[in-house]
Amino acid sequence: MRIGVARPFVDCGVSDMNLKLKRRAVLLAVLLAIPSALLAKENQENVAKPETGENAAAPQKGEWIHLLSADTKSLDEHWTTTGNWTLTDGIATLKPREGEEGWSRWKAYLWSKKEFGDFDIEFEYKLEEGGNSGFYFRVGDVSDPVEKGIEVQIYDTDPNQAADKLTDHDSGGIIPGLKPHRNAAKPAGQWNKVEVMHFDDKIVVMLNGVNVNAHDLGPGGQLAKRPRTGSIGFQDHALPISLRNIRIRTPSARTGSTVPRTR
Repeated sequence: MRIGVARPFVDCGVSDMNLKLKRRAVLLAVLLAIPSALLAKENQENVAKPETGENAAAPQKGEWIHLLSADTKSLDEHWTTTGNWTLTDGIATLKPREGEEGWSRWKAYLWSKKEFGDFDIEFEYKLEEGGNSGFYFRVGDVSDPVEKGIEVQIYDTDPNQAADKLTDHDSGGIIPGLKPHRNAAKPAGQWNKVEVMHFDDKIVVMLNGVNVNAHDLGPGGQLAKRPRTGSIGFQDHALPISLRNIRIRTPSARTGSTVPRTR
């Protein structure tokens, strides 16, 4: 799929915010242009990440909300699920119950209690051999996330798999249809770190510090009609998975304000 051209951001009417939005637009435009350049290189170079701190562009301004950390006492603080997810020392682990099969048991997914639009999120996952899951976002209906949401694939991708053989169902793929342009997956049994930056329909997926996917999800794309905001969540594919260090920040493109912090 061709990488779309970023649409102009809405004028907020405040000069400082205009400057911040322009910085963000330029940054995401650069990240969206990076994949073709990366394909020409064999060494894995880290792609420059968005700036952080008080002077960052609007989507970087919000403070981190820790949805899963060593301080989390119960998954009920931020999540809801009927699946067999347990929490130990800040790690959420799914061990499917006997007889549980498939991925269409929607209530068994680990769903956030809050909804999100634009966001930056970081999390780590660990799979067993043959593992399969996914990070869902912009899910307008948690009983129909495949059609009413977008998924970043989590999969036990062979680290030696050639980039041109990857599909949207390999780690870092955006389902449906947007395969990763780089393979940065670590083997089963090791922790993988994912960073997803989503702003004004632009998305960048980083896997273990490497830009593996970057697209414009706006008009003309097959994901353009998906809800603009919604729940985020992690798939119960009836296969074990562990998660840790989930944090998110959600600024407003128009005002620069953040959602209320969760304590």
